[in-house]
Amino acid sequence: MEHTYSPKQFGQLIGKSVNTLQKWDRKGILPAFRSPTNRRYYTHEQYLAYRGLISSEQGLVIAYARVSSPGQKKDLALQKEALRAYCQEHAIKVDQWVEDIGSALNYKRKGFHQVIEQIELGLVKRVVIGFQDRFVRFGYDWFEQFCERHGTEITVIHDETFSPEEELVRDLMAIVTVFSARLHGLRSQKNLIRAAALGKDITDDQGTQDQTPSHT
Repeated sequence: MEHTYSPKQFGQLIGKSVNTLQKWDRKGILPAFRSPTNRRYYTHEQYLAYRGLISSEQGLVIAYARVSSPGQKKDLALQKEALRAYCQEHAIKVDQWVEDIGSALNYKRKGFHQVIEQIELGLVKRVVIGFQDRFVRFGYDWFEQFCERHGTEITVIHDETFSPEEELVRDLMAIVTVFSARLHGLRSQKNLIRAAALGKDITDDQGTQDQTPSHT
């Protein structure tokens, strides 16, 4: 008899909560089997598929396209057309077209999450993208290894026209802004601590004054 797991056992094996498994079951992302008494259970084959340990030609081919802003919808259409032409030329049958409008620094993109979740579940054979930063701006090597562990190949067209310079500039400016704010916060905190240790008055950015209680 095929080895089976309860939702709790299966969740422990793959590092997911029972609530997550229930959500995936309802959405059809990772459907659970049902016993005669209507209890959910999972098979060892599902576990192997999730870990990418089943060697098979089966699996989804996903074409993924992304631009940074709604004003680039024309660019998005051109990007998808180029992906379509590439796949036709190389006899690649695309099962899903996924697109995002958002910064490559934002890992909360809806389409990106959808693709990552399907890869994690062992459902994806290949992801086709125009350029590496269409998927992520930084850490591409990590995601490439993540895909490899789950039996997914990433095909990159390497068309640099899909990687506009202005997007890179905006992303770099966003990073500088975030780190500048954090650095300012750290300096302010250090000043507060130093002033408290010395028993001095300190003035915040609004010009208000905090009096450190003196020792009597």
